[in-house]
Amino acid sequence: MSRPGRRLLRPLVRRLLPGAQVGGQVAATSRELVVAGAGDSPITVTDEGQGPAILLLHPGSANRSSWAGVAAALSERFRVLRFDRWTYRGGHAGTAPAGADTMDAEVRDVLAVAAAAGRLLLVGHSSGAVVALESALAAPAGFSGMVLYEPPVAVDEPLGGEALRRARAALDAGDPDRAITIHMREIVGAGRIGIAAMRRVPPVWQVVRDHAAAQITDDEAIESLGVGLGRYARLDLPVLLLGGGRSPAHMRERLDALAAVLPRLDSTVVMPEQGHMANLRAPGEVAKVIAAFADRLPP
Repeated sequence: MSRPGRRLLRPLVRRLLPGAQVGGQVAATSRELVVAGAGDSPITVTDEGQGPAILLLHPGSANRSSWAGVAAALSERFRVLRFDRWTYRGGHAGTAPAGADTMDAEVRDVLAVAAAAGRLLLVGHSSGAVVALESALAAPAGFSGMVLYEPPVAVDEPLGGEALRRARAALDAGDPDRAITIHMREIVGAGRIGIAAMRRVPPVWQVVRDHAAAQITDDEAIESLGVGLGRYARLDLPVLLLGGGRSPAHMRERLDALAAVLPRLDSTVVMPEQGHMANLRAPGEVAKVIAAFADRLPP
């Protein structure tokens, strides 16, 4: 594979292959916190560092390891918690409730961890940021603030619509490759070259396709919230919005629309040289933004 191809795939390998090194950071000694989540399903939480608490929610087609580099940097001054979200934990995809019930289970997990850890800063990436928004609406007193990294909120049209219905049909027909390709091309807006490059590395593509059922379930949970951002106009928490200058244009459009309705927007920070995966490509930069915001929050 060419050198540009390797550069393209490196962050994907870090994201998708368990145990990959991320960002060169050395994490503080971690502990495990076990919490009863939705439906009494146990949540194993990675708990590291000391100080004000920060809960990191991972994006779709991933798990808690996608935050490893950021957590390592933050744990020098903060207590950092992360866990595998409901939809991506323990084979729930395909057996879990669909749509609104899935989002409800995701939120109940977040609230269970927050209750066990005490009031904390809630940080969410991509679909994890939508879960963060819904969790804060459900129990705002549990959180001191939020950092939202490019949540795919439905501003004026459904997130997936007809494309999501086709992805579900492909999944139900036993074709996870087609389902995840529809998600990546038509919902996320990923380029054909990037998808083709992933297909050329079987271990990477295998992990991508293995996430298909959970990812489509995740999309459907967001779709169940409907269109429009008016629900977030009553969110009485300080919020920092985070984006990448190289992310797909629709991500910035969604951030701007969300910024227009949030009553206590602290700021919108755009990392000019980063895209939608800065937590992997530049974990130290992401950690600095989160830490600076945490330092501005009242105790």
